Amino acid sequence: MAQIITMPRLSDTMTEGVVATWLKKVGDTIKTGDILAEIETDKATMEFESFYDGVLLHIGIQEGQSAPVDSLLAIIGAAGEDISALLSGGNATETKEEKVVEEAKPTSVAVEIPAGVKVVTMPRLSDTMTTGTVATWLKKVGDAVKEGDILAEIETDKATMEFESFNAGTLLYIGVQEGDSAPVDTILAILGPAGTDVSGIAANYKVGAVVETSKSEVKAVTQTEATSNSQLPTSNSEGRVFASPLAKKIAQDKGINLSQVKGSGENGRIVKSDVENFSPSAVATPTQAVAEATSAVAAVKPFVPAGEVFQEEIKNSQMRKTIARRLSESKFTAPHYYLTIELDMDNAIASRNMINGLPDTKVSFNDMVIKASAMALKKHPQVNSQWREDAMVINHHVNIGVAVAVEDGLMVPVLKFTDQMSLTQIGANVKDLAGKAKSKKIQPAEMEGSTFTISNLGMFGIQSFTSIINQPNSAILSVGAIVEKPVVKNGQIVVGNTMTVTLACDHRTVDGATGAQFLQTFKAFMENPVTMLA
Repeated sequence: MAQIITMPRLSDTMTEGVVATWLKKVGDTIKTGDILAEIETDKATMEFESFYDGVLLHIGIQEGQSAPVDSLLAIIGAAGEDISALLSGGNATETKEEKVVEEAKPTSVAVEIPAGVKVVTMPRLSDTMTTGTVATWLKKVGDAVKEGDILAEIETDKATMEFESFNAGTLLYIGVQEGDSAPVDTILAILGPAGTDVSGIAANYKVGAVVETSKSEVKAVTQTEATSNSQLPTSNSEGRVFASPLAKKIAQDKGINLSQVKGSGENGRIVKSDVENFSPSAVATPTQAVAEATSAVAAVKPFVPAGEVFQEEIKNSQMRKTIARRLSESKFTAPHYYLTIELDMDNAIASRNMINGLPDTKVSFNDMVIKASAMALKKHPQVNSQWREDAMVINHHVNIGVAVAVEDGLMVPVLKFTDQMSLTQIGANVKDLAGKAKSKKIQPAEMEGSTFTISNLGMFGIQSFTSIINQPNSAILSVGAIVEKPVVKNGQIVVGNTMTVTLACDHRTVDGATGAQFLQTFKAFMENPVTMLA
């Protein structure tokens, strides 16, 4: 069944939008998550994605055209589907728009809002969204907020989307807590000058109600309206250039002076295509042309870089967002310190060669590191702990997480009861879990419950590094490469093999001496692998 896509309200004050660019054309196959178009709101240019699968059957608003929120933007359906009834039944859209306008009509004055204070309401981030859930607040009350800062991640009826601020100020009030849901246009937050009392606004604000503003703010609004109703030139007497945010960004990246660009948008506004099609030679003066010709025939000419700035923007996946959030929380809440020790790996190499000489047996150095860590944790359980505000939890079971690099970031499969496994069992389990992680078939339960983590970059030739603790663990071991180099043994310089490991510890739970003792025990197991087989 065909789906009508309407112009979304992508900001809390948006009443109409301009289609800057269509990224799909009629007849194209559309998948959920595909970007349909770039839409210019009153404050920014944003990508608008599809929440449906199908074929793009109709485009209702052409590039460069503006239309009110809820206008017919596009129709997606099955290939060849008859949509004539939808196209001729425009009354449904008009009725919807009239209803929205009618509901938004104020009936009474709700509250006076001081100058500089901005009420941010729950946006309608999809064409069918009626309520939104705040998944995560990325700012807290008292934080300074700049235009473009991400305020929160909001779950709509179809996706989780970042919601950015279109205003600068201090976050004075949060109206919808994490995990709570609220209807579109409900008060989401209040921004303004630090120290402003907004308790009256928070208590009395009503959806769709007119608000009284101070005289200074009324004057500012009136000036804005007067400007928007007049024919705007590309720039005014003060030198301000009227251009879309996307056009400004592209111009900045390419080093183009917007004052030289002629706008083709509404009222001479500069849009994306104007900047992309701009040719500096078209505005060169005769004097500039002579200067360029003279320099071209000069015998000696210094090299002047003339490359083009090139950037690629890759949207953050939910996995990468989660990794970023958790690592940031760990780094900024747990007081990290680091202990580094060098191991003599000659006996480990000899033991591994002997073990792998047995039929159907394959053990890696990483397997030996995991086994030695598990046995050392049993002897030093405080390293196998986690911090809570009211108590320190000592884990007497050993579940080691093994960091695995995947396409979208990092996963940490967990070996349950690692201390009870043999070297060959550890190897088999690591291989199985790493394979599942890389093929995205690993189950959440297989990544839960770690008490200690190991990160090994030795296979990439990294000799030494530090890691961020994988909370709620209290420690993580960073393992470097085995290096052949001159070493001193029995007073003689000989060729030896060494490996450097670094233990990152949470100082709230693991004291320096405790971490050092753990590493000494770990070193003893690694340098005498036969003790791990007892």
